[in-house]
Amino acid sequence: MEDEEIERIKAKKLEKIMKELVKREDSKALHVTDSSFDVLLRKYNLLVIDCWAPWCGPCRMLSPIIDELASRYVGKIVFGKLNVDENPEIPMRFGVNSIPTLLIFKEGKLVDRIVGAVPKVQLESILAKHV
Repeated sequence: MEDEEIERIKAKKLEKIMKELVKREDSKALHVTDSSFDVLLRKYNLLVIDCWAPWCGPCRMLSPIIDELASRYVGKIVFGKLNVDENPEIPMRFGVNSIPTLLIFKEGKLVDRIVGAVPKVQLESILAKHV
């Protein structure tokens, strides 16, 4: 009887630890590739993909904002970054012609896109429509 109680307590603690680890992982923008994209799309209800390239100045300006929003919206929105130079399939699939472009997916469907380095306030206003 006592062993069962100990095992139940252990299981509860392990579940709590696992939830915290998932939260921490989701509090950072995920590294997205052509091969991981569809898995992430199925896994997360609300997913924002930042299509960028290292040589793109506006992309580098937007990057810290994406990181901040990933931390702020943990549990509500998952953010990912996809380097278009290394991963051309997804940008081609969704008609990304300019970078930075943010693709907003809800329940696996593209519901919005934001082209260009927009101010954080404007970005949050757009994201609020989808939360």
